[in-house]
Amino acid sequence: MLHFDLNPNTSQKLIHIDMDAFFASVEQRDNPELRGKPVVIGRNPVQSGGRGVVSTCSYEARKFGIHSAMSAKEAYERCPQAVFVSGHYQKYSEVSHQVRKIFARYTDKIQMASIDEAYLEVTENKLGAKSAVKIAKLIQYDIYHELGLTCSAGVSYNKFLAKIASDWEKPHGLMVIKPEEALEFLAQLPVEKFHGVGKATVPKLHALGIFTGGDLQKQDPVQLAQRFGTYGWSLYQKSHGVASTHVSVSRNRKSLGKERTYGDFLMTEEAVKKALEKIARRVSELLQKYALKGNVVVVKLRDGEFQTLTKRKTIPTMFNDAGTLTESAFELIENYKMPQTGIRLVGITVSGFGEEISLLE
Repeated sequence: MLHFDLNPNTSQKLIHIDMDAFFASVEQRDNPELRGKPVVIGRNPVQSGGRGVVSTCSYEARKFGIHSAMSAKEAYERCPQAVFVSGHYQKYSEVSHQVRKIFARYTDKIQMASIDEAYLEVTENKLGAKSAVKIAKLIQYDIYHELGLTCSAGVSYNKFLAKIASDWEKPHGLMVIKPEEALEFLAQLPVEKFHGVGKATVPKLHALGIFTGGDLQKQDPVQLAQRFGTYGWSLYQKSHGVASTHVSVSRNRKSLGKERTYGDFLMTEEAVKKALEKIARRVSELLQKYALKGNVVVVKLRDGEFQTLTKRKTIPTMFNDAGTLTESAFELIENYKMPQTGIRLVGITVSGFGEEISLLE
C-alpha cells in the first residue's frame, strides 16, 4: 500500500453553529399556539392536491418520522394532526441576518453554509479568548436570550468534524472533538454519518465491507480513488481527520440553479420534461433551504452537437415552489423542436431575489 501524509492541520479553532429546526422554531416562537405541536413548514397537501414538499419541521413532528424534502402528502399520512405552515421566508431571512450579527460580535471569519448554519473561525477572535468552547456557549446564550431560539454547536479543528459535532447532541447541544480524540471518534462513526455520503453511496461502501470510519481507515486509498474517484480519496482523508479548515467569507448570492449532463442523451420531449421536473424539485428545495424567493427562471438545454439553448422568463410574483418553477420551465420549452441528436444537458437557474431577501452564503 502506498503511504500518504495524513497529518491534519490542528492549529485552527472552528465552530459550526446549526439553528435547531429553524423555520419551525421561528413560527413557534411567534405563535404561542404552535408550541409543543408538530409543525410542518410546507403547503397543506389537503389544500394543494397532494403537491409540495416539507422544508423543515419541528422536533415534535420529527417524532413521527417527518423530515425535510419528504413529500407533504407523506408527512400528512404520518401525522394527520400536524399543523402545516406555508412559511414566511422573508422573516426567516431577517432572523438569519440577526443571528449573523451575533456571530460578528466574536469573529469576522464567518461562512454561512445555509440560512440556518454557519462556520466560524475563532482561532483569533474579538474577545481574545483562547477557548472556542467559551465562544460557542456565549453565542448560544445570545441567540437564546435575544432571539428566543436555540442552536447547536460543534467545536473542532476542521469544518468536517465541527459539523458532525454540532449534529451530535441536538437540540441545543454542544460537542467538542479534540485533535487527540478525532481518530478514535471517527473509527466508531458509521459511514452514514459522514457528511457528504449520500443514500446511493452507502450500499456501495457496505458491499466493500466498509461500515465505519475505522473500516475506511484500513482501506487502500488508491483502490478507493479507483472505485469512487476523488470522492474516495476525500473519504479516506476525512476518516483520518483531514479536511478543510478554510472559512470562506460570505458574499451575496445572486442566483441559484442546478444542471445535469446525461450519458444517455434524452431523445424525447417527454424525457426532457421529466428531467426538468426533477431539477425543478431540487432547485426548489435549495431555494427553501436558503429562504429565497425569485422571479426570474432560466432554462438551459444543450444538444448532442453542443448547441446550447438558453431561455429566460420573468414571473410577476416571487416564488420558490417546485410547481411554479416546473410550469415556467415547461412554458420556456413549449416551442422547442427536439434535435435528432438528443439532449445531453438540462439546467434550471432562478434569480431576481431582490435586495430585501438576498442571502449571505
